[in-house]
Amino acid sequence: MIKAIVTGHSRGLGAGIAAALLRRGAAVLGVARGANGALAAQGVQEVALDLADARALTAWLDTGALAHFLADAELAILVNNAGVVTPVGPPGRQGAAALAQAVAINVTAALQLADAFVAATEACADRRIAHVSSGAGRNPYAGWSAYCATKAALDMHAQAVAQDRIAGLRIASVAPGVIDTAMQAHIRGVEQRDFPALARFVALQREGGLAGADETGARLVDYLLRAGFGDVPVSDLRDLG
Repeated sequence: MIKAIVTGHSRGLGAGIAAALLRRGAAVLGVARGANGALAAQGVQEVALDLADARALTAWLDTGALAHFLADAELAILVNNAGVVTPVGPPGRQGAAALAQAVAINVTAALQLADAFVAATEACADRRIAHVSSGAGRNPYAGWSAYCATKAALDMHAQAVAQDRIAGLRIASVAPGVIDTAMQAHIRGVEQRDFPALARFVALQREGGLAGADETGARLVDYLLRAGFGDVPVSDLRDLG
């Protein structure tokens, strides 16, 4: 049986990923601050958790709930999808609290969950971790130093874990492309001085250049379930065919 944990499942790409996994017959556990009633009605188990709160995440992991959910999985999956693009702007206008939240959600929670996932699935012969990364982790953008740095951290984590050669584990940090989500709407609302590339993203939305969250989620799940998943630990969904 396929069992999958998806963070940030309540909306956007995370909801698309969770829905695609359900269609493939997976049991899905969603972890996010908010709920998704439609997915819950289809059988997604939900955990209400603020991934910016490392202590709360640690406390939840200490309950053994993650290990219990994965106990009888034949294929175990973790999708670290939750992420924030804020703070946007150069250092000096970012703020300590916003920076701490970005690192906690984009990096700390992903690494905590990856560690707990690997420990909980030791007896599983096929286990897979997908970090949802970004082209911003590989290409610098003015105003996105926090976002670029945290996504680059996921890329390096995947590469290093691949070098660990853990039995049965495949891992990849996957850039999904530019998607029509609330994150993109937030980006279009920032000031030009904080994000000089703003015009490019406004044009993408205006010209229909944003991919749909459901379609992208389905494509990511197709890749996640392929035999070759993880052969390349840092990849871009747009290049995979």
